[in-house]
Amino acid sequence: MGFVLPYLIAAWGQPGFVARVAPSPALRTVGGLVCAAGLALLVAAIRMFILIGRGTIMPWDPTRRLIVAGLYQYVRNPMILGVLILQVGWSILFASRGVALLALVFYVVNTVYFVFSEEPGLEKRFGNEYREYKKNVPRWIPRIRPWRPG
Repeated sequence: MGFVLPYLIAAWGQPGFVARVAPSPALRTVGGLVCAAGLALLVAAIRMFILIGRGTIMPWDPTRRLIVAGLYQYVRNPMILGVLILQVGWSILFASRGVALLALVFYVVNTVYFVFSEEPGLEKRFGNEYREYKKNVPRWIPRIRPWRPG
């Protein structure tokens, strides 16, 4: 979702099925910087997931601990936010409405998934600890100051 699909969408209909970058140097620069920010956020979130949460991003090996440190003090879903930012960066870099639409669909699908599946599951696994976290840390728009439990 963060690399292959955006490229395939941007390359669709292009000669040789090769994605073309935006013609403007300013758009290429902004797109590249946004991609770099999204990738950095994604990698940092995955690292914390493994090191602090003691699990993986795979559903069959979820975290064993609720992560409320680092990036997770600012936003509840930094990993998905990183992918979303990466997709927005690709849409700018490739000047692609199709990739921008992918980012929008990705956001909507993940919001629905989190509201109806992920968050209720986390409430069952972590109880009041997660409910307090959820009440204090936003799902998508990061807080200005980090939240610290209790």
